[in-house]
Amino acid sequence: MHDPDCIFCKIVRGEIPADVVYEDEDVLAFKDISPQAKIHTLIIPKVHIASLNELEDEHITLGGKLLKTAAKVAKLHGIDESGYRTVINTNADSGQVVFHVHVHVMGGQPLRKMG
Repeated sequence: MHDPDCIFCKIVRGEIPADVVYEDEDVLAFKDISPQAKIHTLIIPKVHIASLNELEDEHITLGGKLLKTAAKVAKLHGIDESGYRTVINTNADSGQVVFHVHVHVMGGQPLRKMG
């Protein structure tokens, strides 16, 4: 299932180029075009799910795979030992801009502490 207007769905379909760092049958990870850290990668499911709120019971395995892929991506970038941050923004007030659920993986530098 894809949204024809979703930029991330267009990336999955190959209509928009992305700097891909990891891909398998369920997820795609690529470098963020507006990085907020030295290393900033986005991980998306290949199916369109607008936000974390739209994850259904049928997506439980996929949700876990997104997080497991975050650890894989951190290792690929060599930041698994030094540390990295994972973030999932949900809806506008959180800062979600693209409404296709995605996990941010950020690191490669000391990050501001969060309270």
